[in-house]
Amino acid sequence: MDFVSTTKALLQTLRDAGFDLLLANVQFVFTKYKIDIPHMNALYKKATSHSCQQQGSVIVYQHYHYDIFNSTIDFQLEELNSRFSDGTVELLVLSSALEPKDNFKSFKVDVIYKLAEKFYPDDFNEQEMNYLRSQLEHYQIDVIHHESFQNMSTISELCRGLAEKNKSQHNHLIDRLIHLVLTLLVFTAITEQTFSAMKHVKVVLRNKIEEEFLADSMMIYIEQEIVEDIDSNSIIDEFYSTKHRRIQL
Repeated sequence: MDFVSTTKALLQTLRDAGFDLLLANVQFVFTKYKIDIPHMNALYKKATSHSCQQQGSVIVYQHYHYDIFNSTIDFQLEELNSRFSDGTVELLVLSSALEPKDNFKSFKVDVIYKLAEKFYPDDFNEQEMNYLRSQLEHYQIDVIHHESFQNMSTISELCRGLAEKNKSQHNHLIDRLIHLVLTLLVFTAITEQTFSAMKHVKVVLRNKIEEEFLADSMMIYIEQEIVEDIDSNSIIDEFYSTKHRRIQL
């Protein structure tokens, strides 16, 4: 997550102040190998199959700077922001405090408490939130220094270890939080699967499909295993019984 954050920052810096340096390097190479260089202050003309059309008052420098360079970086930033928004990055960083690797090096009571308070408010009531901090302090002494948990490296191993050593009952709130964190991968996979399904359902011929019908169609496409057990005739009979119809379906 630190690498993602620094990548986004470096891309933004490149967008703000990197074009002139890139242009200088390109001009150096062009001059070295005697390649013709476009006049950056000349009016930009867009070539078509039959002629060149002047694009208003846009000069060549502006075209390469804003229409190509900035647009390319904006696309990369948009892709990173859509997959790793500030909220998602913070969630994953806070979740890493639960990892048992390196003898629970990342464990911090305040960080884990903030994780539950900010991202899972519906899963812990006010009384449980007050008790969570106390439970984390007991957990810090009991579990972290327990010899059975010293060689673990993943949260899933920690979850199994708490159950096997009967520690999950005494640390039920922490165990609940660990289970919630483990579902992050499932939610991510479902989101990716949904976007993939949309490409198959909303094709060109269905471009004007309504949102409700699109959602229903995608649900059927995604949950194909469940749909296989549904009898089409029973659906037709139920649809027919909701309203008197002139003909039998």
